[in-house]
Amino acid sequence: MAVKDIDVTMSASDHRLYFLIQLVAHRLKKKADKALMEAGGLTTAQAAALSIIAKEGSVSQRELADQLSQRESAITTMAARLQNAGYITKQRSKTDSRIWQLKPTKTGLTALRKMKKPFNLINQVLDENLDAAETKRIANDLKKILGALKR
Repeated sequence: MAVKDIDVTMSASDHRLYFLIQLVAHRLKKKADKALMEAGGLTTAQAAALSIIAKEGSVSQRELADQLSQRESAITTMAARLQNAGYITKQRSKTDSRIWQLKPTKTGLTALRKMKKPFNLINQVLDENLDAAETKRIANDLKKILGALKR
C-alpha cells in the first residue's frame, strides 16, 4: 500500500482498530488452542507458561506471573494443572519456604517439542499475510502500545 493510499485523518476509532485487534487475537487463540490441544494437550496459556519454565529451568510462581502479566493466583491454578498433567514439578524454595519453584519434567519438555509444529502453522498464517517490513512494523507498534498501557 502506497503512502498516498492511507487516509491519515482516520482515527483508531474510525477504523474500529480495538475491535479488529480483539477479533484477530481471539481467532488466532482459538486456532492455536485447538492445534496445541491436539498436539500436546495444552492451551496457549499453559504452553506459554511451560515455555518460560523450561527456558528458565526453574522459576518461582511470582516470577512466572510477572512474565505473563498475570495474578499469582491464576498462576497457582495453572501450575496445579501442569503439575497434575505431569508437565512440571513444584517444590518449595531452598532459601524461602513461602516460595514455590516450578521446574519442567521430561514429559513437559516433550510436550513443548510437540508444540513447535502447531505454533509454526499459526505463525505461517501471519507470514503469508504480512511481508517482513509489515511484520516488523506491527510488532514494534504493538510493543509500543503495550509499553503505554503499562504506565
